[in-house]
Amino acid sequence: MTTGQFVKITRENNTAVITIDNPPVNALSHQIIDELDRILDELVGETDVRSVIITGAGEKAFVAGADIRQFPYLTKEKGYDLARTGQLVFNKIEALNVPVIAAINGFCLGGGCELAMACDIRIAGENAKLGQPEVNLGIIPGYGGTQRLPRLVGAGKAKELIFTGEAIDAREAYRIGLVDILVPPGEALKRALALCAKIQEKGPLAISAAKKAVNRGLDQTLDDGLELEAVLFKELCATEDQKEGARAFLAKEKPRFQGK
Repeated sequence: MTTGQFVKITRENNTAVITIDNPPVNALSHQIIDELDRILDELVGETDVRSVIITGAGEKAFVAGADIRQFPYLTKEKGYDLARTGQLVFNKIEALNVPVIAAINGFCLGGGCELAMACDIRIAGENAKLGQPEVNLGIIPGYGGTQRLPRLVGAGKAKELIFTGEAIDAREAYRIGLVDILVPPGEALKRALALCAKIQEKGPLAISAAKKAVNRGLDQTLDDGLELEAVLFKELCATEDQKEGARAFLAKEKPRFQGK
């Protein structure tokens, strides 16, 4: 996997750790979006990667938003292209077959909050601040914030956060469901790695199917979602992992999943 100038990727066993490193606040520039896009494409072909963590370098910020220096030059056409490019890259995070965990430290605003929401699970240090402040610039969230935030916290709370542009602390974000796990400052990455290790003890095909069932089911009727669940369950019943899981359970042994 190729490390970029501002987006670094390292390996911790079977976990790929993606770090946004653009001091002082890890703002999302065009180049960072491009580097993240390339890394995500490479991850699709990495069969030994079982989980992914996305974080920001340092304790000041996860990602404090987009690079505002590019905004004065936006036109209708450039604005549309900017929004769609970011949306499509963040969609790739959601579409990865493995769990993606956001380890949030410090400011997580605008495009940074949208990046975190594209992940499956959000772990935040108690010093984190989250929000969608785009209305302060006369625009709206463009990387998925108006769509993912209501799905996480409900329409009313999402509108309040978007309409006011105010940031909330990590404890409030945890209370409303924007953050899933709250940890002491500086502990987000450590907790994310521990969670990844726990997930990797389970059947990888089952984890992938569960992610697909939840993500796709959210955009379907209950009946359609249940049908999707049954189809995925059926497919797993033909895998070696399913047989190994049942064997190990009956033998009171730890299963040895192979992803087959």
